[in-house]
Amino acid sequence: MKQLIPFLLLFQLAFNSSTGQMIHYPETPKKPVIDSIFGKVIADDYRWIEDINHQQVKDWLKKQATLTDDIIDNIPGRNKLIEEFRKTEQLASSEISLFIIREAGRYFYKMTRAGENIPSLYYRQGKTGKEILLFNPGSDSVSFNFLPSKDGKKVALSLTSKGNFDITTTRVLDVDTRKFYPDSIYPVGSIQAWSPDSKGFVYAELQTSDKHSNNLWKDVILRYHRLNSDARNDKAIFSRIHNPELDLKPSDFLNVYYSPDNNYLIAVAYPGAQAQNRYFYSPAGNLEKEHVRWRVLTTIEDQVSEAIIYKDKAYLVTRKNAPNFKVLEMPLDTPDLAHTTTLVPETDIPIGWIRVSKDYLFIQKTQGIVTKWTQYNFSTGKSEEVKFPHPGSVWIYCLDASTNECLVNLLSYTKPLTRYDYNPKSQQVSLSAFNVTCKYPGVNDLVTEQVDVKSYDGTMVPLSLIYNKYIKKDGSHIAFMTGYGAYGNVSIQYFDPLSLSLLNRGVVIAITHPRGGGEKGFAWHMGGYKSTKPNTWKDFIACGEYLITHRYTSPRHLIGEGTSAGGILIGRAITERPDLFAAAINNVPVSNPLRGENRPNGEIDAKEFGTVKDSTEAMGLIEMDPFLHVTPGVNYPAVIAIAGINDTRVPVWQPAKFVAALQNASTSNKPVLLQLNYDSGHGAEEKKVRYRILANMYAFALWQAGHNDFKVVQTK
Repeated sequence: MKQLIPFLLLFQLAFNSSTGQMIHYPETPKKPVIDSIFGKVIADDYRWIEDINHQQVKDWLKKQATLTDDIIDNIPGRNKLIEEFRKTEQLASSEISLFIIREAGRYFYKMTRAGENIPSLYYRQGKTGKEILLFNPGSDSVSFNFLPSKDGKKVALSLTSKGNFDITTTRVLDVDTRKFYPDSIYPVGSIQAWSPDSKGFVYAELQTSDKHSNNLWKDVILRYHRLNSDARNDKAIFSRIHNPELDLKPSDFLNVYYSPDNNYLIAVAYPGAQAQNRYFYSPAGNLEKEHVRWRVLTTIEDQVSEAIIYKDKAYLVTRKNAPNFKVLEMPLDTPDLAHTTTLVPETDIPIGWIRVSKDYLFIQKTQGIVTKWTQYNFSTGKSEEVKFPHPGSVWIYCLDASTNECLVNLLSYTKPLTRYDYNPKSQQVSLSAFNVTCKYPGVNDLVTEQVDVKSYDGTMVPLSLIYNKYIKKDGSHIAFMTGYGAYGNVSIQYFDPLSLSLLNRGVVIAITHPRGGGEKGFAWHMGGYKSTKPNTWKDFIACGEYLITHRYTSPRHLIGEGTSAGGILIGRAITERPDLFAAAINNVPVSNPLRGENRPNGEIDAKEFGTVKDSTEAMGLIEMDPFLHVTPGVNYPAVIAIAGINDTRVPVWQPAKFVAALQNASTSNKPVLLQLNYDSGHGAEEKKVRYRILANMYAFALWQAGHNDFKVVQTK
């Protein structure tokens, strides 16, 4: 017996009832740290895991990753999923990036051909011109974003690797010779705008290249780089440090772009999540002056979400005295909301975005998950609704302000992305030369439903359902329920070919639209924001109850999923109603928001979730914190948490602490696993990495929800 004691100390034990086997979790010691937050005592047993550079933490993470890999590799059907993903995506000849950029008659876009692992950069001279390969990353681990110059002769590239999307190196490629300029800048957050003369560009300089530093996104400096010059001498044009007169904050997210006619340089400071952006402007020629002098266009009090300057007028989307937003026209010689004209009044359908072509202003409205567009003729003052072939999520983007040429992306749950050309003068919609057609198996058998679910407080919550029309609603089917509910984001309709691996197995996909999102406008966002955040996971729970009551599924077949900020949604759903779920997928999840300000974008997220520096908001953070609500002796569902070692937005310690608490607390004998990916960050662009991560999530959840193809007989 004495010989067994050291062995047992090395592991926490969980009996996996699905396999009849013991899971030996790595030992996770409790090292309590006690905090008093405005009089409330908080015990944190796993604060030590936050020090991810400590060797003990590295070793513990490695053991967790090895355990997860051993279990996942033993699930039947997992490898078949990966092969299905490959075959499904190869049915399309190519996959073109959602947005295409035209400069000087050249069309630039990222494209992945069938069978390729990562995208390359292509361009065409003219819409139907020959497709020319411009840049192939070479290494599978390299990702990039791009921005072509105004003359179409150069492309600035943001290069990074292994899912580390936020810290990049900027290089410039000559389009005609396909050779790089000698210029190389690091660390860069983003390339923002080329100058109208195409001799230089504006970029966001990061103050550190440490992906774990809490200063990563603080005091970003927007600089102007002239090609073939020393980047160390690049001029700062917009920052808190260099523009003290503008009263910018260290955590403001900064951006610079040109007006559609290239006459003005526009700067914006995004201070938070409430559509109260501060806009500034300066004549385009001032970029070459020693100091760019900015003039205030809008203030926080103006409550503006978007601003476009065109032909010496500003077009503003504002919620001031209009919760569903309205569009104002403001002359630049009197930049004050008191001198505006209402161009598009508020209605019961919230306004989202505006875009400009030569003769038209386009206004997007969101009615639940369906988007509608109106075009306003600058010359006649007439507004008309834009008609599309079928309803769905629609995005119109104007290629530039010198023409009225527009491209349209039309998306829905059961139809692949369709690209159209749109002529606003004739109002004709026609298939674009960039459209890629493809037929996928099982799509014709899919049906969709849009229902409203009564939440705990009587609020009606939209729920989207997709499933095979032949399934019987008898409670025997697995349901995959997902949600986000944060930042006012709208969960738009989108056809995901890889989801066919669920749908064609009889799984019901349920997409929730809880408060905190933007499906019903600004008030819907504020209904799941800071102290009202409980509505988000309670709406999610109500949707799960609806699926069970109406016999789409049952608790032993219900899978819940949340990604990123959706980690709060799924984490609190399973800690509040563990009996409702068979399995939970926590994908790169925010799982410990009380400690959220101790991560690179923590101060930015604090504007959405709250800060520990405010007594009311701190109590809200405690209430929404999944980690803090893990209770010993509770039968929690099976859980898999996914983390990327290069994630700068949700560092690995957030899901890791949640997993540690669940492994120590749960008495359900269901597995709690941490899938740690050393080749990804807050997602991945490489197909082989995405396939592996998605197959692991699906296989684990389907196994735990009782799908016959994924039943594990014996674990290692």
